[in-house]
Amino acid sequence: MAKIKLILLDFDGTLVDTRDANASAYIETLGEVGITLSREEYLKRYFGMRCIEFLRSVGIKDEHEIARVRARKVELYPQHFQNVRLNTALWEWCKMMRSMGAKVWIVSTGHISNITNVMRYLKLEEGIDGILSGDDIECPKPHPDCFLKAMNIEGVTPAETIIFEDSQIGLTAARDSGATYVQIKEF
Repeated sequence: MAKIKLILLDFDGTLVDTRDANASAYIETLGEVGITLSREEYLKRYFGMRCIEFLRSVGIKDEHEIARVRARKVELYPQHFQNVRLNTALWEWCKMMRSMGAKVWIVSTGHISNITNVMRYLKLEEGIDGILSGDDIECPKPHPDCFLKAMNIEGVTPAETIIFEDSQIGLTAARDSGATYVQIKEF
């Protein structure tokens, strides 16, 4: 087995449990535009979906309205950070691997401001070498492009990479990238 040079982490549900914070922020935001959504429905049907696709699937079709609702969710999200929880075991392992020369990246379908706000709240910025968000990738997960792009930037092969994911679409992308991958179920 090749030496691990790159660790790619999905963010929501893998490195950080943001389910409750995301659900609360979306429920509040959608309530402002007259759309009722339960926490259970959001978590079962929509958690992990890219924001634009999620908003379209709940009935918001106009591009300007999507942008406005998305911005409002980003604005409300930090008010729910008391509900986020770090995957401490994974984070400690990443710090150890980083001390041995591995690079650690976040590769997420999430919006960059959501990711960086949570990272700042949890004080994770110093332990991350790069971030690819849903805003940076033309073909999102389940396509492997996001993982392959991070590998390309770091100049490593799939054999030198390990990916941590929780969702089925993320696991499909990880598998198709050719890298070793680990499914995070709960923490």
